[in-house]
Formats: sequence, structure tokens, C-alpha cells
Amino acid sequence: MFKRYNKNRCYIIAEIGGNFTTLKQAKKLVDEAKKCRVDAIKLQTYRADTLTSKKAMFDFENTGTIPQYGLFKTYEISERLHKEVFEYASSQNLDWFSTPSHQNDVNMLERLGVGVYKIGSDDACNIPLLKYVARTGKPIILATGMCTMQEVQESVDAILEEGNDRLFLLHAVSSYPAHPISINLLAIKSMIEKFPSIPVGYSDHTLGTTAVICAVAMGAQIIEKHFTYDKKAEGPDHIHSACPEEMKEIVQRIREFEIMRGNGIKKPAGSEKTSRINTRKSIVMDMAIKAGEKITKNHIVLKRPGYGIPPKYIEQVIGRVVSKDLAKEDVLTWDDF
Repeated sequence: MFKRYNKNRCYIIAEIGGNFTTLKQAKKLVDEAKKCRVDAIKLQTYRADTLTSKKAMFDFENTGTIPQYGLFKTYEISERLHKEVFEYASSQNLDWFSTPSHQNDVNMLERLGVGVYKIGSDDACNIPLLKYVARTGKPIILATGMCTMQEVQESVDAILEEGNDRLFLLHAVSSYPAHPISINLLAIKSMIEKFPSIPVGYSDHTLGTTAVICAVAMGAQIIEKHFTYDKKAEGPDHIHSACPEEMKEIVQRIREFEIMRGNGIKKPAGSEKTSRINTRKSIVMDMAIKAGEKITKNHIVLKRPGYGIPPKYIEQVIGRVVSKDLAKEDVLTWDDF
């Protein structure tokens, strides 16, 4: 369930939790995600009764001010539906996992054979839950929205103390939707520097595709983006989810970047071999000269092509005696002396 992860390639997660309540809807999301060529689909595993009190409220752009309990009660899904969605995702050769919100959720996901856990930003500082998940020994993808770096350090330490070093961190901004002014992508670089042995990624809640593509360019090794078949569908997460067209663009642009990124060694590209010859300049004769004469600065100019003596040697050429007749436009080589 983490089979498609490769440290040399960005791992792309389509978050479909909260965007379906039936198997038919879930299958549609999985099918569209597969077409987009993502690596994994992710669910959200919770029970309203263990997630929130009836006094907790939401006050986001995408929800307005409403009680949390009722919303979570509407979108909680059964163990059977979890199993059916996971089985279908597996049949489509996609990785699959979920975000638990309580120890009971972890127990259920263990029964279903989940291979990796994503911890949402709301539980990034829930040390008891982090330790409980860590004790499964399975990889943990920890989102860090709303966190200070010190809080991230405390959560990382708690997981490592349980002997689980299979850890990944995600920068995130827990606003729905999140706006560009809040995204702070440089935090990705700060986390990479702070935790050099832990892969760092980005969980996105913005509208559009720019943030995730830029995040990968800044070093994110995992990308998570909510995914929907219709931004206007009923539910709080559809509006800030990527539609299939956007997700296809995200995957395509990330894969293009991975090709463009190269190895970091500054050297001519293979495709520049001909360009170096055709577009660089050499020392070229600007007038004819006879064998035995000395070259003066009036004899030569710097012109294309680039297969002759490079311009940096012009002072070494002036005053030399040529060994043969040279015509105007001849490209000087060291064999001419």
C-alpha cells in the first residue's frame, strides 16, 4: 500500500476522503484518479462521536459557521465501505491508505491491512495518537498545518521514541481554502534543513495548481491534494479539490519538472554539443596573411563558429608567426603556427 513510493520521484496523493459517501461515488473518484496517473488515493477515517464534541464549531470559507459534529456525522463511512474502496483502488494498481483520528480508527485500519498512515494537521500535536500509530511500525506521513517548528520537533521525537523512523513530513496550511498569502512555501526548505534525514512534502488546500507545482520545485517529495469529480458537488471539500483536468496538469507538470531538474552538475547538456561548435566564437582572420608573417590585432576578429582557437587566447595569438598562407574568414587553429 506504499508500493509506488520512490525516493527519486515525487509521490502524488489524491485525497478523496470527504468527497464521497457511496461506493459508486468512490469508484468514480478512483477511476478519475487513475486516469490522472497519481500514485495513491487517501481516505479519512473517523467517527463523529470520537472526533469532536457537539460544542465544536467550524468557521471556514467553505463551511461557514456550523457545528462540526453534524458535518462529520454526514461524511463518516463504514468499515465495509472502507474495505470496498481499498479493494477497488488495489485492483486499479493504486496505493491506498487513510487518516485516522482516534485509536479505534487505527484498529479498524489495521484490520483492513493498511500499509501506511497519514496523520492530519489537526492531530499533528496529538502525542498519544502519534505514539499509538508509531507502534504499528508502519510508515507515517505527518501533516504539520498550524504547527510551529518546535511542535513539529516534539511530534517527530514522539514517533522516533517508539522506534519508528519511517516518517515523512508535510508542510500544510489548515485553511479551507488556503490563499496564496498564507502558503509560505519557504517553510518546506526550512523543514528540509531542520530534518535532513526525513523526506518533506506538501499538503495543499489552495484553489488551483500553482502551489503544488512550486512546492515540488522547492524540494517537496510528496504531494497531497484533495480530489473531486465536480467542484460544485455537495460537500465541504469539493471547492478546494483538484478536478480531473487540474490533477492531470499537476501530475504532468511535476513529471516534466523531474526530467528538467537533472543532477545539478553544471556542464554542457548533450544537446548542446552542436551548439558549442555553431554558436560560440573563435579567432577568425579578418584579412589574408602570408606564411612567415606575424599576426597583429588588425589581422583578426572574434566570430562564429566555435571550433577554432577560443577568444580567451587572443593575447597568445597576437605576435605569432603563421606557418601557411591564410585567407580572410579562415578560422584559426593551433596548427596554423
